[in-house]
Amino acid sequence: MRGPFLYLIPLLAACAAIIAAVLFPAQAFAAEEHGLPGASMPLWWALPFAGLLLSIATGPLLFPHVWEHHYGKISALWAALVIVPLAAAFGVPTAIEAVLHALLTEYMSFIILLFALFTISGGILLAGNIHGTPLVNAGLLLVGALLASVIGTTGASMILIRPIIRANDNRPFNAHVVIFFIFLVSNIGGSLTPLGDPPLFVGFLRGVDFFWTTANLWRETLFVGGAVLAVFLGIDIILHRREAGAPKIKDPTPDTTVRLRGLANLPLLAGVIGAILLSAAWKPGVSFSVFGVSLELQNLVRDAIILALALLSLPLSYKSHREANGFNWGPIAEVAKLFAGIFICIVPVIAILRASHDGALAPLVSLVSSPSGTPNDLAYFWLTGALSSFLDNAPTYLVFFELAGGDPRHLMTEFASTLAAISAGAVFMGANTYIGNAPNFMVYAIARHRGVKMPGFFGYMLWSGLVLIPIFLVAGFLFFG
Repeated sequence: MRGPFLYLIPLLAACAAIIAAVLFPAQAFAAEEHGLPGASMPLWWALPFAGLLLSIATGPLLFPHVWEHHYGKISALWAALVIVPLAAAFGVPTAIEAVLHALLTEYMSFIILLFALFTISGGILLAGNIHGTPLVNAGLLLVGALLASVIGTTGASMILIRPIIRANDNRPFNAHVVIFFIFLVSNIGGSLTPLGDPPLFVGFLRGVDFFWTTANLWRETLFVGGAVLAVFLGIDIILHRREAGAPKIKDPTPDTTVRLRGLANLPLLAGVIGAILLSAAWKPGVSFSVFGVSLELQNLVRDAIILALALLSLPLSYKSHREANGFNWGPIAEVAKLFAGIFICIVPVIAILRASHDGALAPLVSLVSSPSGTPNDLAYFWLTGALSSFLDNAPTYLVFFELAGGDPRHLMTEFASTLAAISAGAVFMGANTYIGNAPNFMVYAIARHRGVKMPGFFGYMLWSGLVLIPIFLVAGFLFFG
C-alpha cells in the first residue's frame, strides 16, 4: 500500500513554498498586484473547466480502465490548457499569481481538511454486527446523517457503509438501504457545518462563518432529511414484510456485540474541529507573501495543526482496523489530483463571473436575478443543484457563490437566503447521481464489491427522481420561493 505522501505532491510543494517564504521572506517573490480582466475574456476561457468536469463525469463510466490509470495526467492536461494561455495572453506574473492564489489560499486548505478527515476516520472501526430491521436501519441512517456534519460525508460514509451492509447482508432486498445511505449520509447530512461537505468548506475558506450554515440551514436540512428518512422507513417496512415469506438466506455475518474501535482517533477529530474554530476566532493580523499571494498566519497554523493530526493518526491506529475498513489511499489520491486541476481551471471562470453583467456569462447572471438585480433564490437553488447533480458540487458552489457577488459579508446578511439556496442546492442535490459527490461512487463501489445488487447509473437516477426531486420541489417553494 502506497503511503499518503505520494498523493499529496501538490500540497507538499505548496507547503515548501510557504516555509521558504516564512524562513526567507527577503527571497519571496513579491509581485505587483495583478488581476485578470474578466470583462474582456471570451467564454472559451471556460472550456478547460467544462472539459475537466465532463471528464470527471464520464471517465469512470465510459473508459474506466484508462481513467483509473491516467486521471492525474488528464487533470494536469486540462490545467495546462489554462496556465499556458493565461501566461501567453496576460503575462507570466499575472498567470503565476492567479494560479498560485487559487492553490495556496483555497486548494491547500481544502485538500488538507479532506485528507485529515479521510485518514483519521479510516482508523475508526465499528466492529460487530446487528440485524438490519427497518427501525435499526433508520437509526443507523440518522446517526450517519448527524455524523456527516461532524466528520464529513466522506468520513461518515467510510465508517458506516460496511456496518450497514453487514446488518442487511441476509436480506434479499437490501440495495435500497445503500441508496438511501447515499442520499442521507453521503450528502444531505453534511449540510450543517463546513466540515460536512466540500462546498461548504470552500465557502468557509471564502469567509463564511463556521456556524453560519448551522444557523441558516437547519430548517431545510431537518425538512429534507426528515422527509427522506420517512420515505425510507415506509419502503423498508414494506420490503421487510415481503421478505417474511421469502426463502431464508443464511446470514454470512451473524449478530455480534457492536464495539467502537480506534478510540484514539476521536480526540484527533476534535482537534481538527478546534483548529478550524481557532482560525475563525484568532486574527493576529500577520501574513506572509509567497510570489505575491498573501497567506494569513491563522490559516497556516490551522492547516499545519490539521495535517499534523492526520499524520499522527497513522501510528496511533491499529493496522487491522484500517484493513477491516478496507482503507486505502486511492480515493484521496483521486480527490487530490482532480481538485488541483479543478481549482486551476476555475480561475478564468471566476474572473468572468466577477465581471457580472459585463462578462461573457451575463446570460447566466440574468437567469438568477430579476431585471432590477434582485437575486432569484429559487433559481439559485435549482441551478446550483442541477449542476451539482452531474458535476462536482464544490466547484459548482464556487461558481454560484461568485455569481451572487462573492462577498461573504453581504451573502451572510442581507443576501442570507441566497447563500442558503446555493448551499442547500449544492449539498442536497449532490445525491441525485453517483457522480454528484465524491462519497457516492465510493459507497456504490464498496456495496457492489460486498455483493449488493446496486442499480446502474440511470437506475439510481430513477430512485433519486422518484424520491428526492419531489421533496426538493416542496423544499424549494417552501424555503426559497
